[in-house]
Amino acid sequence: MRILVASHTYITDINCEKLRAIAHLGTEVAIVVPRRWRPGGVQSGLIETQPRQEANLRIVPITNFSQNHQGLLSFGFDIVPLLQQFRPQIIQVEQGAKSIAYAQLITLNRLLGLKAKNLLFTWWNLPYVLKFPLSQLEAYNLRSTHGAIVGNQDAANILQQHEYEKAIAIIPQLGVDEQQFHPQPQPELAAKLCLNSTDFVVGFVGRFVKEKGLRTLVAALQLLDRSWKLLLIGRGELLPELREQLGDRLICVESVPQAEVPRYLNLMDVLVLPSETTAFWKEQFGHVLIEAMACHVPVIGSNSGEIPNVIGNAGLIFAEGNVAELRDRLLQMMQPNYAAEYAKRGFDRVHKHYTNSVLAQQQFTFYQQLLQS
Repeated sequence: MRILVASHTYITDINCEKLRAIAHLGTEVAIVVPRRWRPGGVQSGLIETQPRQEANLRIVPITNFSQNHQGLLSFGFDIVPLLQQFRPQIIQVEQGAKSIAYAQLITLNRLLGLKAKNLLFTWWNLPYVLKFPLSQLEAYNLRSTHGAIVGNQDAANILQQHEYEKAIAIIPQLGVDEQQFHPQPQPELAAKLCLNSTDFVVGFVGRFVKEKGLRTLVAALQLLDRSWKLLLIGRGELLPELREQLGDRLICVESVPQAEVPRYLNLMDVLVLPSETTAFWKEQFGHVLIEAMACHVPVIGSNSGEIPNVIGNAGLIFAEGNVAELRDRLLQMMQPNYAAEYAKRGFDRVHKHYTNSVLAQQQFTFYQQLLQS
């Protein structure tokens, strides 16, 4: 089986782990990435990608137009000889249903006579109405699609609302690496951050912005009557406000390399993801939830977007924006036996559903089904 996957996501090497696991199943995988990309927009630094070859997997930088817009990304002529040489059986583009890159590869598939199955991936989980010419672009893409992989249930529903009727699989774009994310005591790091055994450490990893629900989390914490600390990993515009409100109860680490994130997760007594839906955003997955679960850390999440489906019965859910409910969930997790039970449930759930190897097998099975259809 030969699979060509195109996405800016795989510029970051750690994001390739699920595709590496698919390659280990005996599949040849070619990953097309933009040759130049600015992940933070026009003001950020430019990343220039390099080709790599690893057994059945290779990463191929291709000349690209637009260096920071997912929907406008398209590739230069050097994509053509790659397609002719590799002759993929499945072409998978992970830029959404209305992307130019997907339309481009659909068209090249037809013009070059490759007869590959066209497959899209999307996270998009909010209803939308398109006007011309985007409506025609999406209609062309969906008519030509043989299978879709989506990152959440809402994305599947929206594709169906847009008259897509073929095969859909709900498989997250990225899994968790259980070799990196696992229980590992961190006494030295705890001492460095002035955390002691009497502190109940509530953790959050992500952007410090309104829609992530940090104001709700802080309000709930302030209703608790026992010792606690809030450990924030990330950065964002709300930080000055949070520092003013919480003082020495707030510990913030703004720059943590990805490889160091498991160390900080292992300091937490509970991880909270209190996301709040807006007109323009809804939680698409909540990847930090599965990272925390893999570290044997119990989780609490709001009911925004995909969070309840990710957590299942392995953690606690509260109504987004509901301070009293979140306070009650935190009080529950402060009971050691209760927290230990949910930590175990989360650990078991992530190893059953969300490791890269598990997701790779699901995706490989979906590929087989597409090729047989």
